[in-house]
Amino acid sequence: MRATFNPRCLPMSDLPRSASDATPSSPLDALLRHFQQVIVPLWLGPGWNAQLDLPYEALDAEQRPLPAQRYRAMACARQLFLFASLIDQPGVPQARERAARLFASLQRHFHDERNGGWFYSIDAEGAPLDRRKDLYTHAFVIFACAHYRARVEDPQADSVLKTALTLVRERFTDGQGLYEAQLGEDWSPLGSGPLQNPLMHLTEAFLATLALRDDALTRDALLALVDAMQARFVDPATGVVLEKPRGSADNWFEPGHQFEWFYLLHGSPLLAATALHDSLERAFEFAFVHGVDENSGAVSAMLAADGSLIDGTQRIWAQAEYLRALALHGAEPQMLEARLSLFAERFLHPQGWNECLDDQGQLSRRDMPSTSPYHLATCYQGLAKHLIR
Repeated sequence: MRATFNPRCLPMSDLPRSASDATPSSPLDALLRHFQQVIVPLWLGPGWNAQLDLPYEALDAEQRPLPAQRYRAMACARQLFLFASLIDQPGVPQARERAARLFASLQRHFHDERNGGWFYSIDAEGAPLDRRKDLYTHAFVIFACAHYRARVEDPQADSVLKTALTLVRERFTDGQGLYEAQLGEDWSPLGSGPLQNPLMHLTEAFLATLALRDDALTRDALLALVDAMQARFVDPATGVVLEKPRGSADNWFEPGHQFEWFYLLHGSPLLAATALHDSLERAFEFAFVHGVDENSGAVSAMLAADGSLIDGTQRIWAQAEYLRALALHGAEPQMLEARLSLFAERFLHPQGWNECLDDQGQLSRRDMPSTSPYHLATCYQGLAKHLIR
């Protein structure tokens, strides 16, 4: 049965304090238990490089770190968000210390002392590797620091958050409400232009900042961003947010990103009156019809603008974004619980999770990246708002 549209404007929140906060024996309860008992311990134990105070980029199916070739600032920031959200929760007494160490590592390893901002990556020994300034990275620095500051009284977190916001507004801007995807180490232009994914995460980062405190500059930047996304990225025929600016060659859209945008816009009272908010009502429906398997609930990776399939890979992050958007959309409880059970059956296992399935539902990636717990955490946060009574 199709979900019935019934938007609810609710802000982001932390994970439930324990799995028992959900209805006993519910599908959400099972997901939370798996998260707290399997996934979080992976990144407290085998996924943690104690020498560098950084998470390894990925673990293999046997929970062993894959050989380190690089460490990304974005991955560090996502793990900072993860452990900040677990501070003071039962069962994770290490969360506060781990978050503090991740925050320190973000500055120690990735901050560019000469030019400001944060490098994209360092090598296996901790030396700067990719020195470019990446909007995706800076968006996650803002997002993680806002969540960290919400849980701890740390003046340095305030300082880093303020600096990152200023750099994005002043350095990355394209002068038309959007932002360049990449700049050189010294902030020189690389001709990247705006791209959908970093702009979506910047929207998420601005919302996290405004949840922490009122900030007129951030509020104005957010409203300008969503208006410019509507004008330059939205397909007028379907409402979907394309991956590249409208009119670009070989453009496409990702159903998972439609669900992610939907949750961000429809979860924010500030953005309820924007044109993008209305477009995403149509985008949700289009992505639901063309990008989600009716029986399994599997979300395809890439579609052409007309809804035809380009890549049927099923990625765990896209499935997670679909589930929390479905909850906000107002899906009937029985349908949503069935989807949660299918998700657990297809993507979760006692050693961790399946990162990708192919278009036939067979496992196609056995690694477990350190970035994926961010998607699971935000998914479960969103589900908890709608399923826990």
